[in-house]
Amino acid sequence: MGSGALPLILLLMSFIHAGLTQESPKAVLKVIPDERVFRGERVTLTCDIQGAGDIQWRYSWFRNGKPLNRTTAEISFTADVSDSAEYSCRGERSDSQRSSNISSAVTLTVSDSSRSSLTVTPESPVFTGETVNLKCVIETYSYSDWRWRIDQTYNWRYEWYKDPDSVISQTSDRYTVNRDTLTIRGVTTSDQGRYWCRGPSSAVYLSVKDSPRSSLTVTPDSPVFTGETVTLKCVIESHSNWRYEWYKDTDSVMLQTSDRYTVNRDTLTIRGVITSDQGQYWCRGQRDQRPNSSQDSNRIHLSVNGSGQISVFSILSFLLAACPYLLSTVVLLFKCYRARVTSTEDQSQYAVTEEQTSI
Repeated sequence: MGSGALPLILLLMSFIHAGLTQESPKAVLKVIPDERVFRGERVTLTCDIQGAGDIQWRYSWFRNGKPLNRTTAEISFTADVSDSAEYSCRGERSDSQRSSNISSAVTLTVSDSSRSSLTVTPESPVFTGETVNLKCVIETYSYSDWRWRIDQTYNWRYEWYKDPDSVISQTSDRYTVNRDTLTIRGVTTSDQGRYWCRGPSSAVYLSVKDSPRSSLTVTPDSPVFTGETVTLKCVIESHSNWRYEWYKDTDSVMLQTSDRYTVNRDTLTIRGVITSDQGQYWCRGQRDQRPNSSQDSNRIHLSVNGSGQISVFSILSFLLAACPYLLSTVVLLFKCYRARVTSTEDQSQYAVTEEQTSI
C-alpha cells in the first residue's frame, strides 16, 4: 500500500469515529393544555425528537420511571386524579438500536373537578313577569398564575340544568344563555324548580309566585249614556304604594289626565261621556319595591249609547212601567161608564112605568 493511501484511511477513520461519537438527539416532552389540569379534562402528551429530521422513530414512554405500553409520538387521555405522575419519553430509530436521549421528566398534576356555585338575581321568590339572572361561578385556585390561566385562557363551556334531568341547552324567546349567565325573561310559574350548572354546584330552588292580581270595576254599569259621569276603580289584591296605570283598547296606550279624564290613584273618572269613550279599559300597578308590577286587570268594555237612543229607551221604559196603571185606569173608567149607563136605563124604565100608571 502506497504512502498516498494513508491520508485517505485516516480521513475515513475520522468520519467513522465522528459518527460513533455524534451526540444523540434530544427528546422534549410537551403537555397540552397545561401541566396542571382538572379531572375530566383532555390531556395530550407529545414526544418531540429535536433535530432528527425525517427519521422514523419508535417511541418509549415512562410513568414514574416505569415503561408504558405506548409507541406513538403522541398519547391522549381524559385526566383523572390517579394520572398525576412524572412522565418522560425517548425515541428509538426503527433501522438501528440507536436512540435519543430520554426527555426531562414532566410532572402532571390532576386536581379534582373545580367547584361551581350558582347565584340568583333577584333573590327567590320571584314574581311572574320578572326577569331572572342565574350566574354560574367556577372556583379556581388562589395562586395568581393558576387563576390567570383559568380566568384568561381556559375556555369553560357552561351547561345548565333544571329539575332531575332536564338540560337547558337551547336559547329561546325567554331563555338566553350567555356563557356563565342564564337569563329567564317574563318568568311564569312553569319556570319554578331546581337549577344548577355544570360541576358539583349546589342547586338553587327558584320559587315563582304570581304577581298581585288586579281587578277593575265600573260605575254605573255599562252601557252608559252620553253626558254621564263614569268611574272606573282599579283594585290590587296585595302590597302597597302602587302607581296605577290606565289603558284603553288593545294598543296599550296609557291614558293621560285631561279636562274630561281625571286619575286619582286607583280611580279613573270620565266626565261628560261621549261615544268616542267607548272601548276596552284595563289597569295595572307599578311600584319601586318587589314585586315591581301587578298583573294586568280584567278588561271591561264600556258601551256608550247616544242621546237618540235615550229617548226611545226612556219612552219604552215609561210605557212598561206605566202599563199596569193605565190598564187599571181603563178598567175603572169602563166600570164607571157601565154604571152610568145602567143608572140611566133604570131611570127611563121608571118614568115609563109611572106614566102608564097615571093613565
